[in-house]
Amino acid sequence: MEEELKCPVCGSLFKEPLLLPCSHNVCLSCARNITVQTPEGETPVQSRTSASSDYDYLDMDKMSLYSETDSGYGSYTPCQLKSPNGVRVFPPVNPHRHCSLTCPLCHRSVSLDERGLRGFPRNRLLEAIVARYQQSRAGSASASSSSNAVKCQLCDRNPVDAAVMCEQCDVFYCNACQQRCHPSRGPLAKHRLVPPRVKPAGGGAASGGASGCSGGQQPPATARKPATCVDHEAENFGMYCYSCKCPVCMKCLDEGKHAKHDVKPLAVMWKQHKCQLSQALNGVSDKAKDAKEFLVQLKNMLQQIQENGVEFEACVVAQCDSLIEALTRQKVKLLTKVNKEKEYKLKVVRDQITHCTMKLRQTTGMMEYCLEVLKENDPSGFLQISDALIKRVTSSQDQWVKGALEPKVGPEFDLTLTTDSLLQTILLLDFCQGKDVQEIPLLKKMQASGSGEAEMETENEGVDSGPSVPAAPLLQLEKCCTRNNSATLAWRVVAPSANLIEGYILELDDGNGGQYREVYVGKETVCTVDGLHFNSSYNARVKAYNAIGVGPYSKTVVLKTSDVAWFTFDPTTAHRDIVLSNENQTVSCNSYDDRVVLGTAAFSKGTHYWEISIDRYDNHPDPAFGVARINTMKDMMLGKDDKAWAMYVDNNRSWFMHNNSHTNRAEGGITKGATVGVLLDLTKHTLTFYINKEQHGPTAFESMEGVFVPAVSLNRNVQVTLLTGLEVPKNIKP
Repeated sequence: MEEELKCPVCGSLFKEPLLLPCSHNVCLSCARNITVQTPEGETPVQSRTSASSDYDYLDMDKMSLYSETDSGYGSYTPCQLKSPNGVRVFPPVNPHRHCSLTCPLCHRSVSLDERGLRGFPRNRLLEAIVARYQQSRAGSASASSSSNAVKCQLCDRNPVDAAVMCEQCDVFYCNACQQRCHPSRGPLAKHRLVPPRVKPAGGGAASGGASGCSGGQQPPATARKPATCVDHEAENFGMYCYSCKCPVCMKCLDEGKHAKHDVKPLAVMWKQHKCQLSQALNGVSDKAKDAKEFLVQLKNMLQQIQENGVEFEACVVAQCDSLIEALTRQKVKLLTKVNKEKEYKLKVVRDQITHCTMKLRQTTGMMEYCLEVLKENDPSGFLQISDALIKRVTSSQDQWVKGALEPKVGPEFDLTLTTDSLLQTILLLDFCQGKDVQEIPLLKKMQASGSGEAEMETENEGVDSGPSVPAAPLLQLEKCCTRNNSATLAWRVVAPSANLIEGYILELDDGNGGQYREVYVGKETVCTVDGLHFNSSYNARVKAYNAIGVGPYSKTVVLKTSDVAWFTFDPTTAHRDIVLSNENQTVSCNSYDDRVVLGTAAFSKGTHYWEISIDRYDNHPDPAFGVARINTMKDMMLGKDDKAWAMYVDNNRSWFMHNNSHTNRAEGGITKGATVGVLLDLTKHTLTFYINKEQHGPTAFESMEGVFVPAVSLNRNVQVTLLTGLEVPKNIKP
């Protein structure tokens, strides 16, 4: 309530408050300060008796200023002083001039008549409320304090006597706390600091915030004398003018300006207005009650958020643990398959060793016997057994047929574990908002973002579902797209079955209209498939299953991959000495040794061409460019193992290298600004290199089979930039 009892000009409790026509109040002394002179004959912006609406402050200011050129009279000159509350204060004015006063709150202007400020009624009710408030605050301060001296309210320990009090903050400060917490600069420079009021020995206390207008201690509460009329100071108010909305005396009705106005008894209007105010307070009280209940609701929500957060964290941990457990079980299964394959190969090789050893022993024994026979000089004896020996040797030679001396199994394990798509799915694992996306009408053809496209076929390749199996999922075309050689598909179930859906099965063909194969089985409704062929069209469909059985297929969506490959260097598989920049398109190295970095695209079909621009080339190093398997060695020059095919080149010559075998030395090298082109033709299964668009050397490698990724090796003397999305130049015939 204290803010309601403070003057908007001085910021202190009201002293002798005057009631302005706009129903706002100011202290009598403050009203003198904000009264300004106006030229004679000027019509005020809004007179005291005007009932029109408030004017804008800027418009009022324009109307109240007169130009010296127009009227020959200069308007008021504002003083540069301001009250602690930020309201401009003007010097006292000449009482004989025409004056006006502007409300500091609503900026309504009113002119003063010959009575000046005495023409405004004194708000005795507000004055009485201020007096009661000062007494109650002084009494509470007296009861809570144990000594006469006022202590600093900001000292941490052993508070000392206060030196000043801020009337706006209503806080007592010692000198040290005032300098630290309430400096006389910045926004606090407008606050008024006064000496603290010390309680008298009798136990009374002075008001801390009523010194601005009061100038002294408030007198004790006594019976207030009745308010008198402003125009007739000897007459008390007895009636209420309904037209002017103010109390009047009897003389005002007989001879004053209220003679012909509608008046009512003061007591009747007093009770009526009290009733109206009480009813309005009831409405405000209900709103305040609702606000308190809302605050309680918000505080309870804090606790609920804490509890739900802990519960949700536990749920996420449990879900992740279940994924880890499932992965562990699958790892055990995979290791079991590997062990079975290993035991099978070991058994076959051991059996072959035993069989071959036995045959070799028999053959060796026969050979030794034949050698001894050949040593005999008796022709008749030799001829007796020679026919039989020749048949035995011939028969033994026939046992070593083609394939008998070849291993039945190889040392390599013909098992391939593809984890790229699973790793990508794990990296994309995130929360979904759970909003039901409104289905858009089916489109015959939809242009997907980037370089791919998707189109929906009209035929439904599924079969009619039974009453208990899940319905056919609905592919969401707005979420299906392709990027490079990756495809993302999303779907949802339109009519859930009575039995819960346990998962989904996503199938893709081979890109040539061949048979479908399963690429995903799980509960998610979004899947990204990597490693597809470039410039190919894939048919995709999905179906759901539960404990009853498998539901029908969805309609087929056709996904077309990019014609050319757009890719960058892969920071996740690069050696730790590799430094990538320019959105992973530029690569350099921190080491003097060669380090390998791979591209983000993988190729197994089609013809692909990309270039590497030489940005920096110092001290004649040997960077290598080519292709590799995903598991090639990263800490040596590209091509030194059997999983990379490369051309390494300096400023004068180049060599092709695979499995540490150097071949086909060619003259001509690279410099700063040169470009190295790599042409991977998986249709002809060849790899060819180019320098500045010209073929460098013969075809480097042939019989290229499998999956390849672009690769580069370099040291700290080289920096290169990758250029992708290129078509094969016309002067290069693949």
